[in-house]
Amino acid sequence: LEVELAVVEEQAARGEVPVEAARALRAHARIDPARMREIEAEVQHDIIAFVSAVAETVGDPARYLHLGLTSSDVVDTGFALQLRDAADLLLATLDGLRAAVKVQALRHRRTRMIGRTHGIHAEPITFGLKCAGWYAELGRDRRRLVAARAEIAYGKLSGAVGTFANIEPAVEREVCARLGLTPEPLATQVVPRDRHAVFFAVLAVLGGSCERIATEVRHLQRTEVGEAAEPFGAGQKGSSAMPHKRNPILAENLAGLARLLRGYATASLENIALWHERDISHSSVERVIGPDATIVADFMLARLTRVIEGLEVHAEVMATNLARLGGAIFSEQVLLALVRRGVMRDQAYRWIQRHVLAGGDVQARLAADPDITVHLTRAELAGLFDIDYHL
Repeated sequence: LEVELAVVEEQAARGEVPVEAARALRAHARIDPARMREIEAEVQHDIIAFVSAVAETVGDPARYLHLGLTSSDVVDTGFALQLRDAADLLLATLDGLRAAVKVQALRHRRTRMIGRTHGIHAEPITFGLKCAGWYAELGRDRRRLVAARAEIAYGKLSGAVGTFANIEPAVEREVCARLGLTPEPLATQVVPRDRHAVFFAVLAVLGGSCERIATEVRHLQRTEVGEAAEPFGAGQKGSSAMPHKRNPILAENLAGLARLLRGYATASLENIALWHERDISHSSVERVIGPDATIVADFMLARLTRVIEGLEVHAEVMATNLARLGGAIFSEQVLLALVRRGVMRDQAYRWIQRHVLAGGDVQARLAADPDITVHLTRAELAGLFDIDYHL
């Protein structure tokens, strides 16, 4: 309705429609969904039903409604407004999540833990560094969403097959300006669907970022790891059968919802190729994925914010796990020191590997190996087991 009224008002400003009619439409035009459904049941066309139902609320001025327009002019321009405004809501929710992640990054900038690759202990990091990585990624997501907002904020009023046969290009330009949109440079009967595909793809990438964080929380909460845990209410129960259970259900929920966003993105990509100047195969898809994808994304951001804000970080367990390999996590430092003393890299690697894979006190084992101590003194060797060097 806002699109229709903006067109009438611009036409009135250009002398193409009586100003009084435009004012009457603005003052009295109303939407009655029940009446629209009644009309649509007969005519089998949603926009005709919309225009007819609105016309019944205003009388004679209704003849100036939808003047020179085709259905897609109204639908596509209205959809652009919805997606643009949805992007604004998502950006606000995303900012809340980034703020929560930033708090944890600063709070735990010196909370030591083991970094893992392939799920296996690698070298020391801090939990704050892990959170800072999330913060950086969410910043990229924000920039992509801002760009997608601009990509989708295009309207069109060029009529059937996009030739401006019954409406001036200047009207399109001015109406889009009124609505805060940009005129589509060249529409067919619809705004090209590559714009929409970009928008939904960005939501899918955003969902992937949320899933990456959620998956990390799930791994850290595993009983064998126990380094962090999502919030758990005082009266919450984890299992109908096992009272001891405390499951990462919020994080698991996020992983599932991310799959939906990826599916919606795939559907939007399928919408790009329409027949000739348009068909309506995209329409049914967008009626589902438009509201669903934006609501799912917003829910995910809000839920993940709750997880991050209430995250339990078990620094003492992180410290215990950090020490599990008896100093083996410093193997690269020893390797590099030997290489710098003239040992061939492969030879040095094999000397060290036979000790670190054997377990126990790695530093003591290395210090007792004459192949190594001929190149490094015990004091020099001890200096290589300094965690602060990594941090």
